[in-house]
Amino acid sequence: MILVNTDYITGKELEMLGIVKGSTIQTKNVGRDITQSFKTLIGGELKAYTEMMDNARALATKRMVDEAQAMNADAIVNVRYCSSAVMQGAAEVIAYGTAVKFK
Repeated sequence: MILVNTDYITGKELEMLGIVKGSTIQTKNVGRDITQSFKTLIGGELKAYTEMMDNARALATKRMVDEAQAMNADAIVNVRYCSSAVMQGAAEVIAYGTAVKFK
């Protein structure tokens, strides 16, 4: 599956199939959340949260690709990511784009 953040794929004529998306809501466990809160006192990267968001993006992308494959798509164009806090320590990540078939 080809994923691009442009509305075209060089050398390919595209047939639009529709919007596809994948999402997840992730949180860290309480113990890690407490240790990360101490990090805010001294500054620096919150590695546990970086890892959580990386995992969330990967899962949202996989779910988007699965939806596109169910439509027999060859690629997804205009891929975008969006995230938002759902509650303290939990974040939603959405991946979305347009499923296309090569003509």
